[in-house]
Amino acid sequence: MRTIKLNLNKRSYNIVAGGGIINLLGKYIAGLDIGSDAYIITNSLIKNKYAGALERALRQAGFTVKFKLVPDAESAKSIKMVSAVIEDIVRYDKKKRLFIIAFGGGVIGDLAGFIASIYKRGIPYIQVPTTLLAQVDSSIGGKTAVDLVKGKNLVGAFYQPRLVFSDVNTLKTLPPRQLRSGLAEVIKYGIIKDPRLFAYLEKNYADILARKGPVLEFIVGRCSRIKANIVQEDEREERGRRTILNFGHTIGHAIEAAANYKGYNHGEAVALGMLVACDISKALRLIDDEAAKRIKQLIGSTGLPVKIRKLCAKDIIEAHYHDKKFIGAKNKLVLIKGIGKTKIAQNLPLEIIRQALRKRF
Repeated sequence: MRTIKLNLNKRSYNIVAGGGIINLLGKYIAGLDIGSDAYIITNSLIKNKYAGALERALRQAGFTVKFKLVPDAESAKSIKMVSAVIEDIVRYDKKKRLFIIAFGGGVIGDLAGFIASIYKRGIPYIQVPTTLLAQVDSSIGGKTAVDLVKGKNLVGAFYQPRLVFSDVNTLKTLPPRQLRSGLAEVIKYGIIKDPRLFAYLEKNYADILARKGPVLEFIVGRCSRIKANIVQEDEREERGRRTILNFGHTIGHAIEAAANYKGYNHGEAVALGMLVACDISKALRLIDDEAAKRIKQLIGSTGLPVKIRKLCAKDIIEAHYHDKKFIGAKNKLVLIKGIGKTKIAQNLPLEIIRQALRKRF
């Protein structure tokens, strides 16, 4: 079991990762003194697989438990769903000391975290991520949000959890497509920050896809530490440090939006976005052919897409204008100067982005 401290003064919290640790969650939460009544936001699939173990751990530690089910789809991240869940919380929240548990993947984490940030101007919440993507990335750092028709994560807040608790055993029942989706974020960390992690993935991606426990614990722990280090230096993305975590996401989010959040899941879109960013970096002579080849080969070897299907470049370009990182009329993209080194580029000519997109069709 690995414990990583994310230091944010009064908002500091631990990230705990290991195999078969869900039975310890109640004891960890009891030590936080955040309330007595757990309101667990999850979906039916996760509830059917793991709710029994979670509920036992909480009740044995003296907590009351209520589950709230939301759809297992990106569509759950909507203002309509936020309103419906809050109305349910209001009906339940009588003579209680309520805290929220986000029990699921990135969608659940974003939705539950956002609800926690606005209900009664903010109540405590815990992240218990059950997907690789959520364990290595979205559960850490306090970004919460829901989507609008025009773009992903346009309504949200920075609101830190009180604990992130990642049981990697939940990854062993994850559908292969979702596992690969999370692996895209792991690859991202290697590209932007850690050449040794990237080389490790080149050698061990097959073991990750085979869900071998020690390998899963290593990558979840390593990526959690990388993200924690970045977040504690730039919590609200005001110094430019945290911006590097958006590598592949500007175009990735645009691909998701252009596909109406149906054609590609988040990791698949980010994988394509990373390849577009690599193509732009190569066009600007920031990286050489060898680095670009290694990145494309690793992404392709894991089964992630390397070509964009059933979309057109025009729709992706239009969607990218709604990216949160636009400053007025200026775009902002994270590029790379080699594996492990990044460069923030602003106001890139649209034609360079178009040319890079065309290579992905």
